[in-house]
Amino acid sequence: MATSDGGKGRPVLVIGGPPTTNGDLHVGHVAGPYVAADVWSRYQRALGRDVVFASGGDDSQTYVTTTAARLGTSPTELITKSWSQIKSTFEAMGIAVDGFAPTDDDYRSTVYDYVNRLHALGKFRLRTVRLPYSEAHGTYLVEGLVGGDCPTCLADSRGGICEACGHWIDFDGLLDPWNLLDPSDEVTYREAEILVFPLEEYRERLIAFHEEKASTWRPHLVSLMRELLSKPLPDYPITYPVAWGLPAPFPETPGQTINAWTEGMPASMYCNHYGRLQQGHRPPTTDDAWRAEHDAELVFFVGFDNLFIWALVHVAELMAHEGRYVLPSTILTNEFYELENEKFSTSKGHLVWARDLVADVPRDVARFYLNLSAPEHARTNFSQAVLDKVAGERLVEPWNELGTTLAKLAVDGEPLPVPPGTQARIAAMISRFRHCFELDSFSLSRAADLVVQHTARLRADAQLALTAEPDALPMRAGDLFLQTRALITCVSPILVDVAAQLAGNGEFEPRISAEAFDVTHTTAFTVPGLSLRTAGADRPADPAVPTSIV
Repeated sequence: MATSDGGKGRPVLVIGGPPTTNGDLHVGHVAGPYVAADVWSRYQRALGRDVVFASGGDDSQTYVTTTAARLGTSPTELITKSWSQIKSTFEAMGIAVDGFAPTDDDYRSTVYDYVNRLHALGKFRLRTVRLPYSEAHGTYLVEGLVGGDCPTCLADSRGGICEACGHWIDFDGLLDPWNLLDPSDEVTYREAEILVFPLEEYRERLIAFHEEKASTWRPHLVSLMRELLSKPLPDYPITYPVAWGLPAPFPETPGQTINAWTEGMPASMYCNHYGRLQQGHRPPTTDDAWRAEHDAELVFFVGFDNLFIWALVHVAELMAHEGRYVLPSTILTNEFYELENEKFSTSKGHLVWARDLVADVPRDVARFYLNLSAPEHARTNFSQAVLDKVAGERLVEPWNELGTTLAKLAVDGEPLPVPPGTQARIAAMISRFRHCFELDSFSLSRAADLVVQHTARLRADAQLALTAEPDALPMRAGDLFLQTRALITCVSPILVDVAAQLAGNGEFEPRISAEAFDVTHTTAFTVPGLSLRTAGADRPADPAVPTSIV
């Protein structure tokens, strides 16, 4: 099977949309783009490819100011605390970003270089627009500062993007707007001159770009793009007359700030650059890896609710740089992940923090369940009770029984012969896992289900091998140990601690290739065990277990 780059050995740039630094990450945050980006990046490394997977804090969002006001702290203090929390949560979950970039002087310089270049190329337009306004506070209300109903689907929304339907909500488009910081405040409207990016000028190019990708990208993304591109596209705000954010450098808009979403692409470039620095490289510029001449495979992992920005605005921005940058090879989306069949809500306290999950459940088991219940094509659900039942019965118990049975078959220090049919079985197993990990057929849930399938199969074969005649036992053991080693190789992007433990013992090197197992003899090894509880974890009894994992 061909690899995702067609075998050309292109460098790989992976971006998980930078999380807003207005709090730590809950399970709903990590279950979508970040776990998926981590699994795919680990898979690419197991193929021997040059990968940079990076992210960083999104400090300029207005949601930082609204959360800080709700918590009674300053935006700066909230950012500092949240940045550290997010970074440590990534580490706790085994999400191995090469770098979690800070918002430092180099970051700001990268953003200004990016927007100033577009400005110099004449890509922005000065427009007079009508914006929600607070007469009582003397402030414009944009993005996360204003709530109301989406004019497209009528869902409760915020300014900018409706996370329910994915449509852009124009400047004065919200129905019945209200001030998030002061719900009793009467919202009026005022005109303002801002710089905008005229998306309509790129519609034909965007149509061609998305139609070319339609056969391999997820259906919900394709459907939304066709819907949005079937009619004229709006002017997208580059600056806003608000106080929070990076000061806009343009002479036409003194005193304004850069729209936080405009930072998305230069922020991603800087995150990749920062990741390369952590790997020991010294790129000449912060945008070097994205330059078209390097022909990198650029992959975005983002939630469906942000697709208007990532799949239209950002792609058009890259096009507007007139050939300077590569365009994304794939934008892989996820749907919402719910908690006990309700939306995660920080303000209502309806959440499970990701760090608390892995303090209670070993992260390999947590990652397995998040993969199995991944919100790939529809909303799915997190339930602690279902995690315990499903992970316990389908993974932990059969995995440990396989390891225990293999230990009885082991012959210390003795090479074990491998029968002729073993390589064909391993090749079939690897082919199915690789099908799940390749971008055009990427599925975390099917990959996790394969873990269950092959663990059960090998457990049954190992139990049967205990009844074999003594003369046949070494070859049966050789077959089982080599297949189990191949299984652990295949699941190494998911069960990261199992793989790390074997690697630490010098018994394992992840290389997801059938050729790596084309051997005549193998050796026994100890299969690392799994547990349903982290050592020392203590929590109350679980509620009744639902019958479905979604």
